[in-house]
Amino acid sequence: MRYLAEPFLLGALERGRSVEQFLGPSGSPERLGIHWVELQPVRGIYEVYLHAALGCEPLTSDLNSLPPLFYSDEEDFGLLLATTNNPLAALDAAETQTGAVRKRWVNQSMAGDEYRDYVVAGRPATAPDGQPWPTSQTS
Repeated sequence: MRYLAEPFLLGALERGRSVEQFLGPSGSPERLGIHWVELQPVRGIYEVYLHAALGCEPLTSDLNSLPPLFYSDEEDFGLLLATTNNPLAALDAAETQTGAVRKRWVNQSMAGDEYRDYVVAGRPATAPDGQPWPTSQTS
C-alpha cells in the first residue's frame, strides 16, 4: 500500500519524517513540468514546500534529480508556503495552497514512484483515482 492513512501520516511527521505528494503536471505546453508538495518536520515545526521540476526524465523516481522548472534561488529547496507548529495545520496548509488530497500522501521519496507511474501511463489528465490533478493556489 503506497498511500499513508492519516494516523500513519501524522505519526511519520511526529517522528520527524517528511511526507510528499505528487501533484501532477505543471508548467506550459512549451515547458512541460511536474510539481509536488513536501511536508518537512524541522525541530518541532512543520514546513510546507512546493517543488516544480521539468518532467524530462521518464525513468527516474528521484524527483530531486530533475532540473528545476523555473530558475530561481528558491527552487534549490522548493518554495516555502507555510510554517506551523502542528502537523494537522501543515496538512491543511498544503491542501489549501496546493490542492493536495489527504488520501494521497506518501513517505519521503515515494512521490518519485508516483511520477514514474504517471509517465508510464502516458501522462494522463487525471490522477490515479480518476480525479483531476490538483490545482495549486500558488501557480
